Amino acid sequence: MLAVSHKNVQHSIRRFLVCALMLTGLVLTAPGARAAEIIPSLGMTRTPESGDDTNLSYGLAVRTPLAPMVSAELGVGYRTDTMFNGMVESTQWPVTGSLWFSPMPSFYVGGGAGWYNTTLHYPNTPMYASVTSQEFGMHVGGGLSVPMIPAVASLDLNGRYVHLGDQTSEMPPSQFNASFWTTSLGLALHF
Repeated sequence: MLAVSHKNVQHSIRRFLVCALMLTGLVLTAPGARAAEIIPSLGMTRTPESGDDTNLSYGLAVRTPLAPMVSAELGVGYRTDTMFNGMVESTQWPVTGSLWFSPMPSFYVGGGAGWYNTTLHYPNTPMYASVTSQEFGMHVGGGLSVPMIPAVASLDLNGRYVHLGDQTSEMPPSQFNASFWTTSLGLALHF
């Protein structure tokens, strides 16, 4: 006969209970989870230096749930802007990461950070035709996700403020505020 100690039995029962609780948690959360969403979007941006003018921006993001009520998003974008009465043309293609908290199923808030690649083009100066810089920026915002076709597609309305702070340039104006507001409308495709 095998002799089994009382401690070994207790240890095995504890391991079994911990594994059972973990599996139960996975089973309970799995049906509500989606793998990811791809969100192409079209937006409007406005910088303090461009007055009341707004410009189009384009984006593509991948959003995936991390936990109940928390999603992570990776995105890329493209936007152009003219500043200082057409003296400076700005082209920007940011790569961003965001965390979104959803206190209600269709509403989310959060923020993140990104790497903002910016080219400033001076159309009236042949010596410095363009200058490209990379800046780290942060954003805060929120949005609304409205289901169109359940489990297939949703409309995604997103607004955010991007803080890039004061930037410097070799050409006039030597310092300007590069932060901006953006609002976008996207189609979230679930897969």
